[in-house]
Amino acid sequence: MISNSKDPKEKRASLREALKSGKLLRMPGATSPLVAKLIEQLGFDGVYVSGAVMSNDLGFPDIGMTTLSEVAHRASRIAQVTALPSLVDADTGFGETMNVHRTVKELEYMGLAGCHLEDQENPKRCGHLDHKTLTGVREMCRKIRAASDAKADSNFLVIARTDARTELGLEKAIERVKAYADAGAEMIFPEALADEREFEAFRKAVDLPLLANMTEFGKSRLLTADQLSNLGFNLVIYPVTAQRLAMFAVESGLRHIMEHGTQESILDRMQTRSRLYEVLEYEAYSAFDQSLYNFELTDSQ
Repeated sequence: MISNSKDPKEKRASLREALKSGKLLRMPGATSPLVAKLIEQLGFDGVYVSGAVMSNDLGFPDIGMTTLSEVAHRASRIAQVTALPSLVDADTGFGETMNVHRTVKELEYMGLAGCHLEDQENPKRCGHLDHKTLTGVREMCRKIRAASDAKADSNFLVIARTDARTELGLEKAIERVKAYADAGAEMIFPEALADEREFEAFRKAVDLPLLANMTEFGKSRLLTADQLSNLGFNLVIYPVTAQRLAMFAVESGLRHIMEHGTQESILDRMQTRSRLYEVLEYEAYSAFDQSLYNFELTDSQ
């Protein structure tokens, strides 16, 4: 209802336990708190808050235009409405080492279960684009140590993402994440791997939980949950899927209205009012105030 049934510490602890289970955890990206509620109701393991989605939603490309305040506020609104743990994209940490320390403090305080930091320099770019500029290994390790030192709750998950695969090759990317693990990273996120062979190489090389990014239209082949599980990965995110689905539907619907002057013939493509209220748990609010839910909805509404 108004808030979820677990406090942030419980959610962080539950994520840590789930990572020990050997089961692949699946976390779709939530474009909003409403989508986060749906992700939980459909039975997923967690919620992901994508930096690209947030940038897109604000009308910007994914080049580091968002600020810590914007990301923390939006991510906290998403985390608050679900009992699932929420992971957030912290880009490059919103600055240098001291900024990273503050970033982790802020995100933990806002109720997130963890965040990932990437080894790019600003202006950063989507991990599935070419010609990214990487930060030095030493600097990235300093950021990871700062992130680890900032934690008040030991269960807050510090994830190191490397974008080195497309710029330096597979072996150099593996060398980097080994250094990140030594610096205190608790999960590794190898971005833009090409195929099963490369996913398998990371699993053999790294003795930490691994995160896979199954984003569409990128450099990675879209592997199934079973394939990723068999490759030994621990968590998979689908960061932009919900936004892409929504934007395709919105554009199609708006074009239809522009052409036909009415939405009457595309109502079957829309979530009904009754389904929306079901996702929002509208009826349950009557426990607080009987005057709130004193109406009936038909199946067609």
